[in-house]
Formats: sequence, C-alpha cells, structure tokens
Amino acid sequence: MAVIFSEAPTTTSGSARHALVTRAASRTSVLVAGAAGFALAFVAAYLLFVRTEGGRGVENGVVHSAQSAGATVAWAAPLRDLDMVVALGGVAVLLLVISLVRRRFALGVTALLLLAAPLVVAQLLKLYVLDRPLSGDRFGVASHNSFPSGHVSAAMAVLVALAIVLPRRFRPQVLVAGGLGVAWVSAAAVALGWHRLSDTVGGCLLVAAVTCAGAAVVSARRPDGDRVPLVPVLIGLSAPLALVLAGYAVLATATSSAAQFVAAMVMAALAAMVVVLLLTGPLRRVNFDPAEGRVRRLLRR
Repeated sequence: MAVIFSEAPTTTSGSARHALVTRAASRTSVLVAGAAGFALAFVAAYLLFVRTEGGRGVENGVVHSAQSAGATVAWAAPLRDLDMVVALGGVAVLLLVISLVRRRFALGVTALLLLAAPLVVAQLLKLYVLDRPLSGDRFGVASHNSFPSGHVSAAMAVLVALAIVLPRRFRPQVLVAGGLGVAWVSAAAVALGWHRLSDTVGGCLLVAAVTCAGAAVVSARRPDGDRVPLVPVLIGLSAPLALVLAGYAVLATATSSAAQFVAAMVMAALAAMVVVLLLTGPLRRVNFDPAEGRVRRLLRR
C-alpha cells in the first residue's frame, strides 16, 4: 500500500508537467515566430502601400504636404543635419569600446554584425529587389523607390546593437528608452518629406525580423532550457501584421491632406515604438555573450 501511495502523486505530477510543456514553446520558437511575423508584416506593408494605386496615392499626398510644410517641421531639422555615415562609424567604434571595456570582444563583434546585416539587406532590397510602380501622380512626387527607409533602419539597428553590447540586465530599459529615439527619427523622416509612412514602418520591421532571426540562431546554439507560454508566439506572428493594417486604415480614412500628413507622422512614431516593444519581449533574455554562456554551464556542474 505504501508503494502504491508514493507512486500515485509522482504520476500525477509528471502528467501535469507534461501538460504544461505541451502548452509552452522554447525561446527559440518564440524568436522564429517573431522573425516570421515581422517579415510577413514587411511584405504586407510593401504590397499594401507600394504596389496598390490607393496606397501610393495616399502616401504621395503626405509627401507633397511634407514638402510644402517648410519651417513648420523645424523640430525635425536635426535629422537633416545628421551625417549618417559618420554617425554609423561613430556607433561602430562605440560598440567596440564598450565590448573591450567589458572584456567581451566576441559580444562586440556580434553587435557589429547585427548592426550591419539589416542595413545591407535594406539597401539590397531597396536598390535591386523592390520597386515602386509608375502611376499617374497629380502631386508631382518623385517615383523612385524609398522602401524601406535607410534612416529608420539605421536608427533601429543602432538601438539593437547597443542593447546587445550593454549588460543584459539593462536590455529592456535600453530598448524602451531608445525606442523613443527611433520614433523621433521615423516621424522626422516623414515630416521632412524624405520618406513615406510605409518606408519608416518597413525599416523598423526589417531590422526586427533580421534581429529575431539572428537571435534565434544564437538561442538554438545556446539553449537556456526555459519554456515560455504560447501567447508570445501568437503575438509575434500576428501583432506586426495588425500594426500594418491599422496604419493603412488610419491613413486611408483621413479626410484631408493635412489630416493625412499629421496621421502619417503620428503613426510613424507609434509604429516604431510598437515594433520596439514587440521586439523587447523575445529579445530580453537571449544570451548573445559566449563567455556568459560558459560561466553558466560551469555553475551548473
């Protein structure tokens, strides 16, 4: 009787644990879902805003309003005066300095890779893969392809790289605070008439997709054994697409050119912040530092 009594709880507990695991996913799965969700939303933004006549018409009206605004967007002037090449070079040096001070050179190299990779992908897509169809444009706006935005992609990539090279315990705070900077760059790029709303959203989504894909590779090679609920997987797959659809709906239903212009700036800032927040969750506990991984393995022994 004693043996029967002792085995019964064990069986029940094991069944409960198995049930919980079947309702959970590995951190790598969450990152893969995030990469897929961001990539799907990127494609949707391109198809909705760039490949449809309605999307191009609405956004060209916003660009025309921005180019006519002049001094009313003086708050965006710092972006006009920024030399992006010099800024990116300075950030690259800063990443290496931080990694050397922390004695984490390999982590610095990883941060540099995640800084450069999405920028290279963005330029290749913009110049050689994606195009903007010619259409009758009563606004006289240039029809060259500007999707995705290089400025917003750079701002987003800089934020991700800094969040990775700094101590992991500060990563959520760095991403959230830096997201405000990315939001400003997105809104300023629209306000200056350099980019359309879709360009800024596309830049954020592309960097987020590349980052999640890279983080998934790292997570698969250095699994932490954690299981997370399936809810983050579903959010990662669906939320970015919902964001794109919401932006399209807001811009398409604006009643005047002035309203579309304001809506585009506001949505560019909000979309950037939302993408950063969606990225913060799955990226929060990913261990990009091989030295930290070795220490954790030694502590388990």
